[in-house]
Amino acid sequence: MNASINQDSLPQSAVQRLVGFIERVLFHNRVAVLVFFLLASLLLGYKALELRPDASFTRMIPTGHPYIQNYLKFEDVLRPQSNVLRVLVENPRGEILSREFMETLREVNDKVFYIPGVDRGNLKSLWTPNALWTEVTTEGVRAGRVIPDTYDGSAESLALVRQNILRANMLGSFVANDFRSAIIRVPLLENDPETGSPLDYRAFTQSLEKEVREHFGARGVNIRVIGFAQIIGDLIAAARDIALFFAITVVLISTLLYWYCRCWRSTAVTVLTCLLTVVCQLGLLRLLGLGLDPYSILVPFLIFAIGISHAVQNINLTMSEMGNGATPLEASQRTFRALFIPGTTALLADAVGFITLLVIDIGVIQQLAITASIGVFVAIFTKMFLLPVLMSYVGISPRGLRQQQKRAQSSWPVFRRLSAVVEPRYAIPLVLGSLLLLGVGYYARQDLKIGDLDAGAPEFRPEARYNRDNAYLLDHYSTSTDVYVVMFRTPQEQCSRFAAADLANRLERTLLEVDGVESVQSLYRAMRFNIQARNEGNPKWAEFSRDQYVMNNARSGVSSELVDPDCSVAPISLYLSDHKAETLARVAAAVEEFAGRHGSADFQILQAAGNAGIEAATNSVIQHSEKRMLALVFAIISLVVLWEFRSLKVTVALMAPLYLSTVLCEAVMAQMGLGVKIATLPVIALGVGIGVDYGIYLYSRMEGFLHQGLDFRAAFFEALKTTGTSVAFTGITLALGVGTWVFSALKFQADMGLLLVLLFIWNMVGALILLPAIAALLRGGPFSTRHTIRNPA
Repeated sequence: MNASINQDSLPQSAVQRLVGFIERVLFHNRVAVLVFFLLASLLLGYKALELRPDASFTRMIPTGHPYIQNYLKFEDVLRPQSNVLRVLVENPRGEILSREFMETLREVNDKVFYIPGVDRGNLKSLWTPNALWTEVTTEGVRAGRVIPDTYDGSAESLALVRQNILRANMLGSFVANDFRSAIIRVPLLENDPETGSPLDYRAFTQSLEKEVREHFGARGVNIRVIGFAQIIGDLIAAARDIALFFAITVVLISTLLYWYCRCWRSTAVTVLTCLLTVVCQLGLLRLLGLGLDPYSILVPFLIFAIGISHAVQNINLTMSEMGNGATPLEASQRTFRALFIPGTTALLADAVGFITLLVIDIGVIQQLAITASIGVFVAIFTKMFLLPVLMSYVGISPRGLRQQQKRAQSSWPVFRRLSAVVEPRYAIPLVLGSLLLLGVGYYARQDLKIGDLDAGAPEFRPEARYNRDNAYLLDHYSTSTDVYVVMFRTPQEQCSRFAAADLANRLERTLLEVDGVESVQSLYRAMRFNIQARNEGNPKWAEFSRDQYVMNNARSGVSSELVDPDCSVAPISLYLSDHKAETLARVAAAVEEFAGRHGSADFQILQAAGNAGIEAATNSVIQHSEKRMLALVFAIISLVVLWEFRSLKVTVALMAPLYLSTVLCEAVMAQMGLGVKIATLPVIALGVGIGVDYGIYLYSRMEGFLHQGLDFRAAFFEALKTTGTSVAFTGITLALGVGTWVFSALKFQADMGLLLVLLFIWNMVGALILLPAIAALLRGGPFSTRHTIRNPA
């Protein structure tokens, strides 16, 4: 035992010497430290002012997934079914077939056409040249534009347009079933073809809002917009609301912090340092050429919360030292000495929680991980170096010291009773109860789903404008907004051969039998119609021919969105009843099974495009990455804790409450109907990273008292009087801070806030009650420890 202790003392003393060296450099050069942080803050603050919201379609999708690679390979022909907007123009006064409204529809079409970022060649509406009709007459096949060149707005012309809409089968797809609205389908370019710069979704949606929605809305026309770009635009537009909630949270936390310490000086310095951390984080993002996408825009608050969590520990220990007669400088030095190792370890654990998100191959989540990791990196400097130096100047006011003494005395009876949880008569039932709760959590989380579970955009509340627009489209049109595109690939100029057409036809019939598939659109459906049309419209001829001349003739004149120019890729579009994960999984499995049985080197059946196909790929990546991410989070944080305390039993005691919190969080998600997706997945990892702070601070304080010879309960009691108070205050304060998010107009922010509230509270309770109970029970076990605990009992 002695040899073990001596060997362990060598690296420990080296660490203490390093801490002592940093302490001397820091506090002997306080002015230089403040000047350095002032200059860095001014520079990074200036750069932060240049930061703008940033979004990208490709960052929202898992570009490494085979489905997405297939989509990107054939993006030009698939774009009309993937990154596409539907601009719905409604006549609130009646049908669209009036001279005035048709002219308004033409103006809307022209306005949309000239907005930068629109793929003008694939734009389609009643007024575009690619809106064509075809019919079979006794004289043969006739075709023409839906709105002919001879259109003049007269009653006869309007009657002809109505007839052409029915001929073109556009009722229910481009024209509402009740003829009261029409759709302009707007595919978007991800990059500007001239400059190569990525599409600015903020500028695009602002132009659409001002030039189309507001302009024509003032003329009594209802404009509704559905699509990915509009979702991103609405999220960016909600940044002001997010900033408002951030401000409310800062004010609330500042008020609670002042109520806790009753010292304006330390409160102001703490909040200022935490805000400075956020500003420097944003400035570094700008220096690195990064931006804030809609899903990372909440990260600055998380960094602020981390800063408050660590700063409260600093204030609490400084109060305790000054209450024992130390000067502000001496108290700050002792606080730095006591908190540098556990504080840095806790911040490293936070960083691990963020960095493990990089294993998820979705750009927006990876950028969130980078953004948050930069924030933690800044927090190490501001919390570990700047805050102690500032506290050495401002100290704690006499009123604050009196409040500390009063609170400590009034809290002692409570802490004495709480410290009893380390006794076996309380610890054993507590641990057994936690195991029972873990089992309940496992049972409740069985219903946890992957992906979106609601119609429309789950980022918004059901009553949000976007979801109302989406509901209107679903109610008044036959075709779904959830499109799953399968790519049928053949050698060049082979797509219209009988063998290819027959195989594609069998694929379509198989997929129409899958639950959730409502209809199919493809080259081969158009070819069968053309063959039938060229044979007097007789349904008996609606089949493919082995005569290649007939097949080539049937392909002629088919819309470019149904086949690429060299007849090698023919998208098969499946219109789904919804985009739930189960529906997408059924479709993907059916396509995979058919491709495995019938695919060949010449005829490849590839997945997937369309908004539903891309979501299926996203769900697949999240499903396969979630467990791996959580395993990495717990494994790496466990190693960090093990390195800090050199004890397996302490590691188990710290990590067990976090695991229980994670399971309970997933159980709550399942019961609330929240799927694991881009907006919710990071919360789980962040909760583990942030939650471990409580345990590290509390046990490191306990360890100090154990080294002084106190028994376990006495050490826990002494730790509760200092660190325990700040842990409880931090958990409750942060929970109240994010609790305001439930009133946000953004559903994903409200959901994130609720989950964070639960994690903050559960992790706090776990650190104060479950951690010491588990540690006490494990003391006599086979686990090795760094120190010998003296227990007089």
